[in-house]
Amino acid sequence: MGWTKWSYMDHWVTETPQGPQPPQFNRAYMDRYVKQLSALGFTGFDTFFFYLHALGGMYGSVPGFERFLQDNGFDKITGIFSAYPNATRYTAPHVRETHDRIVADCTNTLRACEGLTGVENFIVMPTSTYFQTEPVTDDTIKVVADLWNRVGRLTLEHGMRTTCHFEFWGAIRTREQLDTFFRHTDPEYVFFFCDTAQHTIAGVDPVQVFRDYADRCTGFHFKDTRTVDEHEAYRTPPDPELMAPGVDRWFYPMGEGGLVDFPSLMKEIVRSGYDGWLTVEHDKAELGGGTYAEATAVAKWYIDNVLAEAQAEAEAEVAAR
Repeated sequence: MGWTKWSYMDHWVTETPQGPQPPQFNRAYMDRYVKQLSALGFTGFDTFFFYLHALGGMYGSVPGFERFLQDNGFDKITGIFSAYPNATRYTAPHVRETHDRIVADCTNTLRACEGLTGVENFIVMPTSTYFQTEPVTDDTIKVVADLWNRVGRLTLEHGMRTTCHFEFWGAIRTREQLDTFFRHTDPEYVFFFCDTAQHTIAGVDPVQVFRDYADRCTGFHFKDTRTVDEHEAYRTPPDPELMAPGVDRWFYPMGEGGLVDFPSLMKEIVRSGYDGWLTVEHDKAELGGGTYAEATAVAKWYIDNVLAEAQAEAEAEVAAR
């Protein structure tokens, strides 16, 4: 039996008469988006904190949107993604004086999730851009860790685990920095979220980092890349994902050829005993003429025909021990 807990990260863009827009553009687009995901068999839904008000407006409330998901075969909203990619004078994870404001923001997001079935992950980018944060020292990472220890304690009171999703352009990106961050954070409050493409671009092996932090891992973004950043593109202002010299596109859908060894990761997941959600994410799938619908269908084919085989092999290996 294949993996039954596949969720989708709400990163979709669709064509409209007004040009490319997220499905939150209006209710009709949102309905069709959800039904396409349902037809492909996704049963979990991760979304961004900044979409919650739009979803509540379209469906009467955020729980009303979740009921629409459930009417279309989903289990629930599984994760909420929060981030401060651009540091400001008010919100910058590496600046301790802004932490009260960030904690207040997180509190408001948690209130917006009241009444939901059971969101499991409060997913955060732990830092802003590298170029706004550097120099990144041990003390810098300690300040960032203190913030997420505090937020982690708060979200657990609401039944959610604060789990950190690292970007290749973020201030905590190398394996050494990751290890320092996890040493400074409390394993009871701060968890690990493995984005396969972001780690690969940063020169970090996602299979090995999952192997080393499996006991703190609460989720994955399965997406691919064809490039390792070997020329410090991560320091490119203002947006390394869109404006890095010589790189038109960093991210590719799973199943279209890339550097991430998804079958090895799937086997490692099975061996570890992890039984949580696995999430497909598509980021800028429209570049090069593609569509999110096409990329999502191809990813599901890959899940059913490649990852399912890797899962079965690992399960047989575990059973034979």
